[in-house]
Amino acid sequence: MDVLDIARWQFGITTVYHFLMVPLTLGLGVLVAVMHTLWLRTGSPEWLRMTRFWGRIFLVNFALGVATGLVQEFQFGLAWSEYSVFVGDVFGSLLAMEALLAFFLESTFLGLWIFGWGRIPKKLHLASLWAAVIGSWISAYFIIAANSWMQHPVGVEVDDATGRPLQVDFLAVLSNNTAIAAYTHAIVASLMVAGALLVGIGLWHLRRRRLAGRPTDDPDHRVWHRSVRLGGWVTLAAFVLVAATGDWQGKLMYAQQPLKMSSAEALCETEAPAPFSLFAWAKLGSNECDDVHSVTVPGLLSFFAHGDFSSAVPGVNELQQRYAETYGATYPDDSSFGDLAGEPVDYAPVLAVTYWGFRLMIGMGVVSAAVAAYALWSTRRGRSPTSRIGVHGALAAVAAPFVANAAGWVFTEMGRQPFVVVPNPDVPVEDQVWFFTAQAVSPGITAAEVWISLSVLTLLYGVLAVIELGLITHFVRRGVTTGDTTPTPVGASPDRDGDDGQGGPDGGRRDDDVLSFAY
Repeated sequence: MDVLDIARWQFGITTVYHFLMVPLTLGLGVLVAVMHTLWLRTGSPEWLRMTRFWGRIFLVNFALGVATGLVQEFQFGLAWSEYSVFVGDVFGSLLAMEALLAFFLESTFLGLWIFGWGRIPKKLHLASLWAAVIGSWISAYFIIAANSWMQHPVGVEVDDATGRPLQVDFLAVLSNNTAIAAYTHAIVASLMVAGALLVGIGLWHLRRRRLAGRPTDDPDHRVWHRSVRLGGWVTLAAFVLVAATGDWQGKLMYAQQPLKMSSAEALCETEAPAPFSLFAWAKLGSNECDDVHSVTVPGLLSFFAHGDFSSAVPGVNELQQRYAETYGATYPDDSSFGDLAGEPVDYAPVLAVTYWGFRLMIGMGVVSAAVAAYALWSTRRGRSPTSRIGVHGALAAVAAPFVANAAGWVFTEMGRQPFVVVPNPDVPVEDQVWFFTAQAVSPGITAAEVWISLSVLTLLYGVLAVIELGLITHFVRRGVTTGDTTPTPVGASPDRDGDDGQGGPDGGRRDDDVLSFAY
């Protein structure tokens, strides 16, 4: 592989890995804040136990998410310096605000929440958690706004001297309709991730307790039962919102990047009305959009694209010709394009990736919703699940929304190829901004250097994955601990010998009961 391919693999691997942690942080953070709020309002010890148990999972994931996220920005300067130069005037303001405003907000107040148990007033302690959660949501918006500008560049003018975009309207960048649609879709998808985690782990604990003959009226049982019910309802509600925001996002994509969406449907030729493909086969693997056979639903693609069942949807072959006429049939004969200089441009993304990635995203979302419905049914009226297949299936299905999020990201990013910054069809061609991925790689970097960094990062991320999964598995298997049973009185010192800060001498707490830095 050449430098471009290796650099794309590197960025893809590290970003997908990081993005597995982001939705759990965004979704679980708000659910933990809700649990903490309900404990403060009701005084129910079950909500306190839930806050502390799920709070540990949230903190472990947050820490690993920060560690892996730092690599992303370094890659802009290492393997993608030409890209950084091109987008710097736009990305500079967004990334600066994400770091200086949002990240410091969430990290500072999360620290107050971690170390504030028993040291600051309860309402202020709760407010610190909500501030951290809000900070993480703001942080996500700045990042998605930056990515959405690549998908739909607005608020810029082209500098005649350098050919680079100059930001002239920061509010237009922030209010980009692509960013708003992508952000709402990502947030509700994050809630599905968190809900699935509560469902899977909660059902596992309920069945485990039932097999051990534990009573169903003790506090620990109520912790897991409430977790399952909360996770199930959140997952189902989020699934409905994911479908609604996904439909909005899909219609925008058809207007802004029609070739991406037609590739996702393996729609080779223009059709009116256009059918929605359920399953396709033939030459998708060779990226030739010809003689594709599909099982379809008539007219449904026209509805997804335009809101009716009769409008025409352009096919891949027609769009390929249209793009070639507008943006050039070949890459410019310039050394910055490397081996691709002067070669024909294939404007269609990898059909197999976009087609199956789109369906994997949707399919895993449906699996999560089905598992949530099963969880709510199996725990109705205080029941505990008995089915080994159902419970272990729900535990395995915790991975489903993670896979859906990763597949959605891969579809979105690979679907815009060969562009790293996609032309905005809303403005005249002479005013459009675009940038080919082939010219975005650092000019002085070698394939060996990228291979080395890719290998090191993959090894490092593998170690971090073992650590995170090990910690989470440890806390999940241990369940609710004795240190979670009673609130920490204000003014107590959790670190003093003979007083664990949990409301009495020793209080049942040991150093291995909880994360020592957390409570």
